[in-house]
Amino acid sequence: MEIVRNGSQPSAVGPAEWFTGQTRIDPLFNPHDPARAAAATVTFEPGARTAWHTHPLGQTLIVTSGVGRVQVWGEAIEEIRPGDVVWFPPGVKHWHGAAPDKAMTHIAIQESLAGKVVDWMEHVTDDQYQG
Repeated sequence: MEIVRNGSQPSAVGPAEWFTGQTRIDPLFNPHDPARAAAATVTFEPGARTAWHTHPLGQTLIVTSGVGRVQVWGEAIEEIRPGDVVWFPPGVKHWHGAAPDKAMTHIAIQESLAGKVVDWMEHVTDDQYQG
């Protein structure tokens, strides 16, 4: 058994290569072989968002607070709220982040495939974010 105590892992600023705006990443757990799942809590300040990206084995988001936005390439932006669970299938290009005037926090869960959990792409433009 392993217990990871709340606050025992350092927070990180979301890197500018992967995010627009202010974000904070708080790791929750990493996989233990043979498991592949890892999770983090990600907090987005108003207007902050990820770049476009995909996950080789998909991604699940659980919204814990605030109001956010998600979008799959070529589809409409959807609003997300606490308690919402979002699933992005493997290889589907998408982004997620806060609403323009509200912060948002979610738990992000993804699995690694051959050591890779994400493929980062171009930033979401302001026009794309505004919909």
